Amino acid sequence: MVEKKETKQQGNEENKKVKSHSYSKENNKKAEGSHSYSKEDNKKQEGSHSKESSNKKIFIYRIVVSIIMIVSIILVYVLNNLGNSKEVGAMTNNISNETFENAILSTNSVDNNTISTQHVTSEESLRKLNDWRLILVNYENTMAEDYVPPLANIDSARQFDARAIDSLTQMILDMKAVGIKNIWAQSTYRSPEKQKHLIDESIQEYLADGKTEEEARALTLNGIEEPYKSEHNLGLAVDFNNVDNAFEKEPAFPWLVENAANYGFILRYPKDKENITQIKYEPWHWRYVGPEYAKEMKNLGLCLEEYIEYLKNN
Repeated sequence: MVEKKETKQQGNEENKKVKSHSYSKENNKKAEGSHSYSKEDNKKQEGSHSKESSNKKIFIYRIVVSIIMIVSIILVYVLNNLGNSKEVGAMTNNISNETFENAILSTNSVDNNTISTQHVTSEESLRKLNDWRLILVNYENTMAEDYVPPLANIDSARQFDARAIDSLTQMILDMKAVGIKNIWAQSTYRSPEKQKHLIDESIQEYLADGKTEEEARALTLNGIEEPYKSEHNLGLAVDFNNVDNAFEKEPAFPWLVENAANYGFILRYPKDKENITQIKYEPWHWRYVGPEYAKEMKNLGLCLEEYIEYLKNN
């Protein structure tokens, strides 16, 4: 009986040991499972951290690229403006290198339809100074020797610049229409060869009057420009009637003073501008510059030399 109890107790203890061992294994498995979960969580956290790090890199990269693009655009804008400024400076200070190769500033001459543009400060002034109608030819400014204006016939003996001849003929017709009959174009286009011939003739006349060679030449050049320095060589000048001061008393003269600008003509050598033009007063000599410029010169009270300077500095 005692042995059975002992045997039963022993059996119970062994069962407890088995159960305890079983519980221990289960706890170990739970612990291992928990450890496994911990590893998976760590992996998830590491993946999340890696993804956030990658996103930050992409964001920073995009910011850097955007900054580079903005800086590049600013640099291009600045460089373009700087380039434009240099080009304008080159045009205003050294135009004679290309387009104005024979301009007044560098060679004291006019090349075809161009004029010196030193000190030009506006595009509008540059446009005007480039206009063939404003070509300045005088004692200081020689036209290019190969320049030949486009000519059209007034009659069998006289020619004028084809671009302005209609204005001249219409002006004469309108004078006659209001009763001014005593008006005609005496001298218009003259070739440089013809110009030289007139100078030689005038010198001989003064010599015949007892003047010295030097005096005869000085007196001649006070009224007749040298070849390539005369507006008649441009085909833009007209001398009316008998080419003398008596024209000032003709009905045509006050009419021209009042209305010539509407047709594009100016009194080229006014009485009060002799110190500027270096040509004595010539009431018979009128120059075509176009209505736009003729009206502005009349309003400002400027001769052509003054108007050119006005455009350069205004």
